Amino acid sequence: MLRDSRDAQDAAQEVFLKAYRGLKGFRPDVSLYTWLYRIAVNTCLDYKRKSRREAFRNAPLTEDLPSDASFPEQLYESAEIHDSIQLALQKLPEKLKIAIVLREMEGLSYEEIAEVLRTPLGTVKSRISRAREQLRRLLNKIMG
Repeated sequence: MLRDSRDAQDAAQEVFLKAYRGLKGFRPDVSLYTWLYRIAVNTCLDYKRKSRREAFRNAPLTEDLPSDASFPEQLYESAEIHDSIQLALQKLPEKLKIAIVLREMEGLSYEEIAEVLRTPLGTVKSRISRAREQLRRLLNKIMG
């Protein structure tokens, strides 16, 4: 979500500090997993707001390229696709971006996303559907 490994590491430390401090208020009827995700999402959103205020940094992600790309052309195409997806994700509204990232990149179920975002299940499904459609249109424009 943060697109910067240093910010992500800082945010991860902050998430665990917030979780530790908030442990007294943890309700046993809520899943620990989704409770931590909610803290993580909120912390990442805070970091993004801070970084927008400070300065806009746009470093493309290339660390996650597949290791099976054995030829330079495949590596280039993979990097180009990855960068196009990241660019398209940046253009999505925040609510859609969070939902699609939690589903497609983090592998959460619709129910887990609904719990993390404190949003009705139908809203989560709708956001993910709209995010996929907008990503499809954006990628068609970007990649031609």
